[in-house]
Amino acid sequence: MSGHDEEYWVSDSNEAMSLQLIRSQEDADALGDDDVAIQPFNPTFTYPIFGESEKIFGYHNLDIKLHYASGSLKQFLQITHDEVIKSTDTPPDPIEETLFRFIPADYTKSEVAFDAVVEADADHFKPLGDKIASYTRASASGKGKGKANGAAPSEDSDDAVVYEMYKTKWDTPGFREYHRRMQIFILFFIEGGSYVQEDEEAWEFITLFERRKRPNSDVYTYHFIGYTSLYPFWCFPDKVRLRLSQFVILPPYQNLGHGSHLYSALFEHMLSRDEVAELTVEDPAEAFEDLRDRNDLRFLVKEGVPDDANFLTGVGIESRGERAAWEAALRKKYKIAQRQFDRLLELLLLRQLDRKNAAAVKAYRLHVKARLYRFNYEMLSQLTPDERKDALAKTYDTVVEDYDRLLKMTFH
Repeated sequence: MSGHDEEYWVSDSNEAMSLQLIRSQEDADALGDDDVAIQPFNPTFTYPIFGESEKIFGYHNLDIKLHYASGSLKQFLQITHDEVIKSTDTPPDPIEETLFRFIPADYTKSEVAFDAVVEADADHFKPLGDKIASYTRASASGKGKGKANGAAPSEDSDDAVVYEMYKTKWDTPGFREYHRRMQIFILFFIEGGSYVQEDEEAWEFITLFERRKRPNSDVYTYHFIGYTSLYPFWCFPDKVRLRLSQFVILPPYQNLGHGSHLYSALFEHMLSRDEVAELTVEDPAEAFEDLRDRNDLRFLVKEGVPDDANFLTGVGIESRGERAAWEAALRKKYKIAQRQFDRLLELLLLRQLDRKNAAAVKAYRLHVKARLYRFNYEMLSQLTPDERKDALAKTYDTVVEDYDRLLKMTFH
């Protein structure tokens, strides 16, 4: 095989592919300690593109650069390698042809053309859709990663970085084309992620952008951070159930609170819509479940739910009538899916549980086990009484351990 063993010609597709959000030189220079936003990063997953093994055959020292204009997400593709296998029996994998099936055809392989796109973006690109929320932070000054230090500045301040969220649908002018550029991030960063169907007209999207004022000018530049997709399903008799399908924040912006802001904005937007009965989440990843739990918990605390006179009513007793009615009314008000709402109340009950009070601990344990039994009835009903008791005890211990982790993370 050209004098080399097979390993010589095999590349890990996650490592070989380098992604980067590119700004104009002037805007990049102005970032200072916020320059993590323009550093290269790798995809977490490439198996939807290059196969389950996430390997590319036929090249040595393979490097695939997929760069994006940081606002419009127009793309530049460059594939380089030190050596390519010369074999008709085992030809190299067709990289560009493979990628072509997943990205829009208007990408460029010319650095000069791409630089021109980036410069034009800086002056002219504006987010599509209707702005539904924003938040502000100070630009970094030696602290790195753009975290705010102290009070957030006003949006008009020269050192303010404003983060804006825009709602779009397929009929938003220009959005279909924009979505085709950003959708590959779903494959790269969500395990099991897939493209949504453009012929399903009901899809809704909320996209998050960073807005910066260019120094010594009146120009504002916009840079893509992430997005979420939502689909409304009919809910008897005359409402819709809004399902959160996809949620992605790009790696340069992760662990900075942007995901929480995006989730909170979509949650508030959902609450404001009379036709929405509840928000559900499709197959959430563990990291997103944690984000959702933290934000839902803080929301319910802010709303004063733990201070409600009914909060401790009926905990651990068999007759749930009064408590069930209170929970149903509250869940309807906040439009939270049943299982999620049950978990949130259990978390808040545990937060203020006196663990030295044996009676209170027993009541809480019975309360949680009753919910676990209802939720897992089909499986548990097939067990003997002793097996059922043992299964519930083990599940309860696991649940409480995870609740403690979440509470520590949320209210540290």
